[in-house]
Amino acid sequence: MSEIIYVDNNATTKVDPEVLNEMVPYFDKYYGNPSSMHSFGGEIGKKIQEARLRIASLISAHPEEILFTSCGSESNNTAIRSAILSNPLKKHIVTSRVEHASVKNLCDVLSHQGYRISYIPVDSQGNVDLDFLAACLTEDTAIVSLMWANNETGVIFPIESIANMVKSKGILFHVDAVQALGKLSINMAKLNVDMLSVSGHKIHAPKGIGALFLKKGTKFSPFLIGGHQEHGRRGGTENVASIIGFGKAAELASKSLISDHERIKTMRDTLETELIHQIPNTIINGEKSTRLPNTTSISFEYVEGEAILLMLNEFGICASSGSACTSGSLEPSHVLRAMGVPFTAAHGTIRFSLSKYNTSSEMHRIIEILPNIIQKLRNISPFWKA
Repeated sequence: MSEIIYVDNNATTKVDPEVLNEMVPYFDKYYGNPSSMHSFGGEIGKKIQEARLRIASLISAHPEEILFTSCGSESNNTAIRSAILSNPLKKHIVTSRVEHASVKNLCDVLSHQGYRISYIPVDSQGNVDLDFLAACLTEDTAIVSLMWANNETGVIFPIESIANMVKSKGILFHVDAVQALGKLSINMAKLNVDMLSVSGHKIHAPKGIGALFLKKGTKFSPFLIGGHQEHGRRGGTENVASIIGFGKAAELASKSLISDHERIKTMRDTLETELIHQIPNTIINGEKSTRLPNTTSISFEYVEGEAILLMLNEFGICASSGSACTSGSLEPSHVLRAMGVPFTAAHGTIRFSLSKYNTSSEMHRIIEILPNIIQKLRNISPFWKA
């Protein structure tokens, strides 16, 4: 196999060496339980608080508003379940048709448990219908849960204006910011949001660690019942090394957010421009919308995405056909279907998602290889007419 070109960073990212170095001592040298009374454990508890402060600083929150979880999916589940448990008389949930599986599938489950779910549609560019959202809000609405940026297309929702709309009705508002963290400026001190989900492995921290921002004064019901950890809000012995790693990754992200944004966006734009120029019948999904700087979802008509990925893999290029949580399905993603992407294009969609470790030379390598792959596949497609 050729040298790896990893452009699947919305699925997961490489752990930053500085993050790993800070984590390592907490596997073998400082291995105590932070809840223990002795100083050996107590010192580790201080490192957890340092990590909490670092993550809070990245999103301009108070450290006590950060609740550690195992991942973004747990944070999303915790937020929605807390809202409905804290407001047992309210049986209505509002979300969108393009949410992550951890929200979409939970809402599907809750719909069979007596909850009414309103799914906000999006237009062909992936933008949420704000008029539809406004019409959905009622006294029976327990929570509105929306993503900040879509994991497949990178399309960004206008969270600030949505927050003001939702909170004007006195309704809890949860935001899935897993893909936005470290890519967009987030200021929870100014944002009218009650709960916000983030995850470490999207910003070069390890897998298996996430967090939930819980605004001061928000009614909360724990999802995981256990001991007194996280001030009684999430039981279970803390994942110490990963928490420390997440904190370090947050610190690094805060230092390079602006510079990384511009450099990565330039690479992404070059990739899109050249592929569109060289490959006919190609669509950039959400092209006219405000998007994350690192993400492009490209649909190549009359070919299968799985075949494209397999052939890219032969050259050591790691991409995705969409979300890592749905790419095993033979059906076009629910995001592309919600956007009305033509069936002939939806099946041939590839997501490239970049990170600070990608280079311009890697983009040129993809540009060199991919047009030939698409042409080979179209030559054997019964639907392609050159």
